[in-house]
Amino acid sequence: MARTETDVNCARFPPTRFTLHEWHLDNQFRYRCSEAQRELSDRLLADATLARESAKEIVRANKEETDHRLLEKLNDVEFRKEELLRIRKESVLEIDALSVYEDRIADVLKSVNRNALAICEKCLVARERRLGIDLVHDDVERSLFREREVIQEAEDLLGGITKEARERIRRLKATLYHIDRDLENKDSNLCIDRRNVTLKETDFNLSDYHGTWCLDKSVALNEWELQTNSNVIDANREVNGAKQLRCHIDTVIKQTIDDLDRQKNATNEAFRQRIEQTREAKTKLELQHSEIIKQIAAMLSNITHMKKSIADKDGYMALAHTRLNNRCQRPGIELTQDLVEANLVKEIHELRNVAANLQRMLYEAEASLRYLLKTQIQLEEDINVKTNTLKIDEVECMTLRQSINYHAY
Repeated sequence: MARTETDVNCARFPPTRFTLHEWHLDNQFRYRCSEAQRELSDRLLADATLARESAKEIVRANKEETDHRLLEKLNDVEFRKEELLRIRKESVLEIDALSVYEDRIADVLKSVNRNALAICEKCLVARERRLGIDLVHDDVERSLFREREVIQEAEDLLGGITKEARERIRRLKATLYHIDRDLENKDSNLCIDRRNVTLKETDFNLSDYHGTWCLDKSVALNEWELQTNSNVIDANREVNGAKQLRCHIDTVIKQTIDDLDRQKNATNEAFRQRIEQTREAKTKLELQHSEIIKQIAAMLSNITHMKKSIADKDGYMALAHTRLNNRCQRPGIELTQDLVEANLVKEIHELRNVAANLQRMLYEAEASLRYLLKTQIQLEEDINVKTNTLKIDEVECMTLRQSINYHAY
């Protein structure tokens, strides 16, 4: 039954018949369509080839440009890193040098304070033990006061320069901190870009990112250059300042030591002159003492002789009185005022005058002896005063001052 229906349909709708002209037209259409498609395909092939070549050239040029820029950036970073390393080395050397200078100043201060100032104070205290008239405001005392002032001024000056050195070291360390941070960043940058230079398009594990990287936190190139330049400039300024400070410290130490030495020599010279004056005065006193001792001995001998002479005159006086009394016993007319009586009266009168004169001279000699003895005691006290002064100035003070030795260190 199905087969019959098919046959019926075929009978009802016979295949379409075309004319020969239509056949030629259709063949021409098909040919032209094929030609058009082939031409289009050729153009597309040519355009694709050109696009591939152009893309290849663009990619190659872009990669070469990027590689070139990376190498330029690496060289720039390397150069700036070398600059930072150079100035870092100079900064470290200046920190070490300033630390040595700080130790030098500390040694000078220790020498001045513990040695010179202490000795100067000891000399002033020791000279307060001078006795009597030797406890005077002399050139030595004035020189010691001036020396103490010079030492204190030196301490103040060296203390101030120490603070400057510490502040300069602190600033150098602060600069060094910024340089180290910058160097760390430069090393990270170099590590990243050196890795980028070695990367190839055929490497594995390349990132496939279709977008733009977030660069909100990026820094402009001029800011990057300015930061590194600023670090180098700041470090150079601090290094130059440290070098100038070291030169200034050399000058200050030398000037301070020269001033201290000059004052020490002036004080020592004042001591020398004062010791010489004291020794000369002591020598004169000792000579005077020696003469006084001789004079006392002579005066004692004189008093002894004076007393003996007065005693001798008493015998003569008694003899004259006895003779005169005996002659008063003459009888009668024999009791005359003759030449013998006149001579005895004269002798008694003169003996009285001589005795009185000798007694007066004895009193004067005894008074002179008392004064001589008093003078002897005074001279001995003065000699002891001078001896004490010489012991203080020459033995104690000058022995102490021999240990004053200023060094620039």
